[in-house]
Amino acid sequence: MIRGTLKLATLATFICCGSLSANAQVNLSAEASSPGGSPHLSIIHMADIAGQAKIANLQVQEGQTLTNSILNVAQGKTDIAPAPIILTFLLAKGRGPYAKQGDKGAALAENLRALYPYNAGAYGLFAHESKNIKQWGDLKGKTVFNGPPRGAALVNARQAIVLASGLKDGTDYKGYQANWGQLPGILVDGSVDAFVVPLTFPSARVTTALAAGKVRIVSTPKDVFESDGYQKIFKAPGNVPIIVNFDDMGYSKDMGVSLVSSDGVFRGMGTAFADVVHKDMDFDLVKTLTTTYIANIDKLKAKAPYAPNIGVGILDAKASGFCGASQLKYHAGAIAAWEEAGFKVPDCAK
Repeated sequence: MIRGTLKLATLATFICCGSLSANAQVNLSAEASSPGGSPHLSIIHMADIAGQAKIANLQVQEGQTLTNSILNVAQGKTDIAPAPIILTFLLAKGRGPYAKQGDKGAALAENLRALYPYNAGAYGLFAHESKNIKQWGDLKGKTVFNGPPRGAALVNARQAIVLASGLKDGTDYKGYQANWGQLPGILVDGSVDAFVVPLTFPSARVTTALAAGKVRIVSTPKDVFESDGYQKIFKAPGNVPIIVNFDDMGYSKDMGVSLVSSDGVFRGMGTAFADVVHKDMDFDLVKTLTTTYIANIDKLKAKAPYAPNIGVGILDAKASGFCGASQLKYHAGAIAAWEEAGFKVPDCAK
C-alpha cells in the first residue's frame, strides 16, 4: 500500500502527459443507484475525473436498480455500473433475482469485470436512547426496521440479528419492512423501536434520526464477531468484515451519537461492491480509467464524510469480498493499472 501511495505523483504525470488522447472524448453509458451512498458516489466520481482528464464522457443514469444494472453491463447495454458482489454470484448461479436466466446466468456473469473495490457500509443496530436498547438481546419483543420487503438487505439484516443475539424475525421480534425511500420518515416518527440497516461512517441515516433525539449505535460484541460462527458469514460472497474505531466514525462528541462497544470499536458485516465493465471493453481505455481512479483516490475520500471508511484502494481479497465463492475478476486493464501503481492484486481475482 505504501508503494502505491508513493507512485501517485508518477500516475498524475502519466495522466497529464501520457497517451490519453487515444481515448479522449469517448462516450460511455453508466448507471448509478440513488444518491446518498457509496455506489452512487463512486460512479459520479469516475464521471468527474474521466471528464476532467478528457478520457471519456460518462452519461450517468441515476436511481437505477443495480440488479438490472449489472445485467445490462453483462449484456453490453451499459458500459459501467456499481455491482454488489453478491449479485454477480447470484447471476452466475442463476438464482434469486436472476432465476429466469437459468443456465445463461453463468455466461452473462463471465462477461463482468471489475475496475476497483469498495463497500457500502456495515449492518449495524441503532436506536434512539429513549428506547433503552443497549445490546442486541434488547430487541426481543421490539419492532425493528430491517430493510425493504424483499432483497439481500432484509436477508442480511435478519442474519446479523440472529448471529448477534439468536433472535428471529416474527418469533422474537417484529420485523418492519418498507422501501428505502420511506426510511427517512420512519427514522423520526417513532413507529419502530430500532433499526438494523447498512451504515456508512458517518451515516446519513443516523444523522437524520438525530432530529428525534439522541442515538445509540450498538456494535456486534467482539467475542461474537470473532467467533467461528460469525466468521463463517465472511466466506459467503459479498460479505466483508467492517471494523471502525468510534473516533473515526465521523461523529463529534456533542452530536448526540454514542457507541456501545467493550473497546470503543464498531464491528459488523459489510456489503462488498465493485464498479464493473464488460470484459471486452478496450484494454487501454480500462487501464487509463483505472490509472486515473488510483491517482484521484484522495479526492474521492474527500467527496463525502464517509468515503474514507468504505475500503477504497484496499484490494485484499477478504477485505474487498473477492475470491472464495465469488468468481468476479478484475479486467486485465485494471490489473495492469493497479500493479503498475504498486498495489498487489490477489491472484484469485485475476
